[in-house]
Amino acid sequence: MIWLKALVISSLLLWLPGGIALAQDTVSYDDVEFFSEEELAEELDSVAETAPQDAADTAAIHTAAGDGVADNPESKSLWAIFIAGFIGGFAALLMPCIFPMLPLTVSFFTKSSHSRSKAVGQALLYGLSIIIIYVALGLIITVSFGADALNSLSTNGIFNMLFFILLVVFAISFLGAFEITLPSSWVNKMDAQSDRGGLVGLFFMAATLAVVSFSCTGPIIGTLLVQAATMGELLGPAVGMFGFSLALAIPFALFAMFPGWMKSMPSSGGWLNSVKVTLGFLELALALKFLSNVDLAYHWNLFDREVFLVLWIVIFGLLGIYLLGKLRFAHDSPIQHLSIPRLFLSIMVLSFTLYMVPGLWGAPLRAVSAFLPPQATQDFDLYTTSFGGGVHSGGATQGSSPRKYGDIFHAPLNLDVFFDYDEGIQYAQSVDKPVMIDFTGHACVNCRKMEASVWPEKEVYTLLRNELVIIQLYVDDKTALPAEEQYVSAFSGKNIRTIGNKWSDVQASKFNANSQPFYVLLDPNTEQVLIEPKGADYNVESYRSFLQSGISAFKQ
Repeated sequence: MIWLKALVISSLLLWLPGGIALAQDTVSYDDVEFFSEEELAEELDSVAETAPQDAADTAAIHTAAGDGVADNPESKSLWAIFIAGFIGGFAALLMPCIFPMLPLTVSFFTKSSHSRSKAVGQALLYGLSIIIIYVALGLIITVSFGADALNSLSTNGIFNMLFFILLVVFAISFLGAFEITLPSSWVNKMDAQSDRGGLVGLFFMAATLAVVSFSCTGPIIGTLLVQAATMGELLGPAVGMFGFSLALAIPFALFAMFPGWMKSMPSSGGWLNSVKVTLGFLELALALKFLSNVDLAYHWNLFDREVFLVLWIVIFGLLGIYLLGKLRFAHDSPIQHLSIPRLFLSIMVLSFTLYMVPGLWGAPLRAVSAFLPPQATQDFDLYTTSFGGGVHSGGATQGSSPRKYGDIFHAPLNLDVFFDYDEGIQYAQSVDKPVMIDFTGHACVNCRKMEASVWPEKEVYTLLRNELVIIQLYVDDKTALPAEEQYVSAFSGKNIRTIGNKWSDVQASKFNANSQPFYVLLDPNTEQVLIEPKGADYNVESYRSFLQSGISAFKQ
């Protein structure tokens, strides 16, 4: 989703008046679960008590897993969070609450200082104050909850629903229904302190900007913190806030250094509200992903692929019509003529809308497949039937017996897949084929991307279908295990109550890994790993080579 927001936001910058042009890893939902208030309180207490140990365990798991999991996935996630924050900061700069304040603030520095060097120094301190304020907000969130608590809360069913509702509220706010504001008393106190002068005065000037602009920046910051939380990184909120505040602070410092640049800035006007409304549409589209995660994990079957696509098609279609000036909201100014950059942006959005339409009949839509519900949730799918082999609803190919859990899981691309470890191993022994264990998840975007963009390739699909026994294990499924199959993990000491708990425990205890997708090639007779496991790899030849190496090792 980060790339999609980046594309639209960066495109927005192309149609500003004056022609100004400015130049994610697996999200693992390991423990999405609904709790009663009492159970939630117990869970939070448990997280608080075990956080240091769990953090150490996680570090040990990543160390033991080595490059087979990913090349420093934590670092990649933090970079993704930083980039999202940086883009969000530039988007916030174009909000009606902030953009008009830019020339006023810079003018204050240049007029109140006796020299240009002093004005530049004050602007730099002002920008630094902005960064300190927002990074402090991120650190407060991190210290208050901790990495494990952030991951536990963000992947919990209740909080996914709250995130969905929160983003919808943000979207409605951006569309102009109301403004999210902080108490006026806070603004007055900050403004009074900013008159003190010196470093303290500059700091409170920055704090006043943060408070006054909250109606515009609040939804962006809220979305950013939600994204950071869903990645479960310890420093995620702080890194996201650093990227956001850095993008917000840079223009103030640059325009103070080069006041002449202010003349080339577009004047404030209706285009500022257009940016805000556009972000509102994007917030609404992003919110649907959180609702989809919960629907998949609990098998509600209310939010299938075609339902998701219809909503996205409508949302982006309305956005394209809005950019053409054919749809107006309460705070929009009349569009006398359509600018060329705005026309090009509407072409991009409407083209993207039309691109999604064939998906209603099963087209794989590889560009966005990572964010869509799995292909198997589609009721009318002409694409998957082209692979032949036919899969019954019971999860077994024609002529074979029903698979365990085949009534709730569905194989991608009509592959003959098992969803239970022991059942798959026994079958592989009987047919004398190597096993590929695919640790996956309903909310795993990289898993869906692999299944949509790499697995269908002929050289890969042939190996998957003919040379391997595939066992797909969903680590975030919420289906309860029968009472006799529930147990306490010897590895983590946690209660294993659901199918997802069970396979997550198997992945961690057997293979020292906790990220998805995670592909393990096994000899079914010895249950020994044939070659080093692998995470997501979108290079078709590299992934084919990985599969072929495991098959060759088994035959030897």
